[in-house]
Amino acid sequence: MKFALFGGAAAGALLASQVAFAAPEVKIDGSSTVYPVTEAVAEEFQKAKKGAVRVTVGISGTGGGFKKFCRGETDISNASRPILAQEMEACKNAGIDYIELPVAFDALTVAVSPKNNLISEITVDELKKIWEPAAQGKITNWKQIRPEFPDMKLNLYGAGSDSGTFDYFTEAVVGKAKASRGDYTASEDDNVLVQGISGDPQALGYVPFAYVHENPGKLKPLKVVDPQTGKAVAPSMETVIDGTYQPLSRPIFIYVNRKSADRPEVKEFVEFYLTKGAELAQEVGYTPLPAEAYKVAMDRFAARKTGTAFGGHPEVGMKIMDLLARELKS
Repeated sequence: MKFALFGGAAAGALLASQVAFAAPEVKIDGSSTVYPVTEAVAEEFQKAKKGAVRVTVGISGTGGGFKKFCRGETDISNASRPILAQEMEACKNAGIDYIELPVAFDALTVAVSPKNNLISEITVDELKKIWEPAAQGKITNWKQIRPEFPDMKLNLYGAGSDSGTFDYFTEAVVGKAKASRGDYTASEDDNVLVQGISGDPQALGYVPFAYVHENPGKLKPLKVVDPQTGKAVAPSMETVIDGTYQPLSRPIFIYVNRKSADRPEVKEFVEFYLTKGAELAQEVGYTPLPAEAYKVAMDRFAARKTGTAFGGHPEVGMKIMDLLARELKS
């Protein structure tokens, strides 16, 4: 009966001391796209603080994360697209002001299984043909994509409807955010999509580039033909930096609750993020922003400047220097 050693008043005193010395917590949720870099930052920050601060990071998707954020349930929201008009309204109605901070760029990647030797590049028109709402129940075979492809079932994998990746991909490919066929394997957890695509020779799907980077050999990224230049360009840090990977190159963000920003643990975490974010973003497979962009973000955070530099909808085709210019003006 060794467990009885700490009983009654002694156990109560021990529990009270544990509660009294519980580490302050930074609560984060949202995009699974942004998750790898935020989680990397959180791990490094907690090591630096030697357990004095606890950081939790969830993956409800950008939309799911904003729902929690605008209810005041989280301190920071990861987002793979700018905040939308309805989310801005929800935050306003709840009295939640936010600081918008871009942290990196993603090369949103269309991928197939490495077992698929049929295809190495794809056009935006072909992607639209596959993913538009009218394709539901109709475009179900590889031969329907290109006549030279074999008569083989097409299995699709993509982001769930609460995902910012879903919003951005549909805006970029179909021409309208959230306009998509529904008969595909959907998830807000990109690891689920990686597993599905990698093991299915008939699969085609889309995931953030970090999940390609983190799973070498499991996915075969496709080159995307830029509709403006007609050139097939592979997703990579280099093609994001030079602006040639279009239209699936996009900025990713964190949004900080204005009131939370005044808590020491949140303030320190965000400053740590903006200091170490470039290095850690690159480690997980994303493209860091120019040093000037992180300085602009740090100045904005220091000034507690709230609001968004965007118009309440996903914006397609933005390049790194476009983002920097936008941030400098806002």
